[in-house]
Amino acid sequence: MEYANMMTIDIIAKQSDISLPTYTLRALMKQILEGMRAFHSSGLVHRDIKCNNILLHSPPGSGRVHAKISDFGFAKKKVDIYALGITFYKLITHKYPVNERNIKEQGKKLAQLKCIMRPSEIKDNLLWDFLSRLMEFDPNKRITAAEALQHPYFTLPEALSDISKEQQDLASLAAAAELEGDSSITEFDKDPTFIVSELIIKQFILNYIQRIQPKQQNKTQLIKQEVEFVNEILQSVYKIDEQDNEDEMMKLALKISLQNDDNIEQSKL
Repeated sequence: MEYANMMTIDIIAKQSDISLPTYTLRALMKQILEGMRAFHSSGLVHRDIKCNNILLHSPPGSGRVHAKISDFGFAKKKVDIYALGITFYKLITHKYPVNERNIKEQGKKLAQLKCIMRPSEIKDNLLWDFLSRLMEFDPNKRITAAEALQHPYFTLPEALSDISKEQQDLASLAAAAELEGDSSITEFDKDPTFIVSELIIKQFILNYIQRIQPKQQNKTQLIKQEVEFVNEILQSVYKIDEQDNEDEMMKLALKISLQNDDNIEQSKL
């Protein structure tokens, strides 16, 4: 797997308490679609599109984030697009279209549907039309990555003007760097509608870290308690010789059982 220093888009999909700006959502989806278009045009396809397989990387000092599709293999292009639609759906709504225990059960449930219903979380008509075309059940009617990039959701004047000052500034810096001879600058670096701000993604990462720290500290404390308890038990066992009656061993066994029950309850917190 490629190196990525900003985790994956799952860091966004799993946090519904932080709002992703519309201009960042568009830019992120455009980057992913452009990557898919380029791979498909080269004859390559993916085998497992999902949030955890779309990496986020910020070149040091760039102030921007690049989306990278990892783990390419062999599959049908139309299946790729459908999976991408489901991935975008989760990125926006923080859930899958059907709430089942695993992928297999989700597939069975989807097979019973005529189409995926519009969720209440998606208010934008153009956005829903765009997603619906990606998640079209009939492969022959499903749009390609290249066609998706030309959807009105991305091309209307309202969409093209929905950019932040930071996106504009980063695009201007890239254009200036190109004039100074930087040959690594691409057309996407100069297009603000393709730029994802590093600061936006960092908000999700920092929020996630703050959420998991208490849980990790609790687990660390439990492990420490278990180690101390095991040491105590070992010392007790060594003190009980063959001449002692069974009552001492029964007391020790009861103590172990009570400690295990206590640890199980704490782990649920």
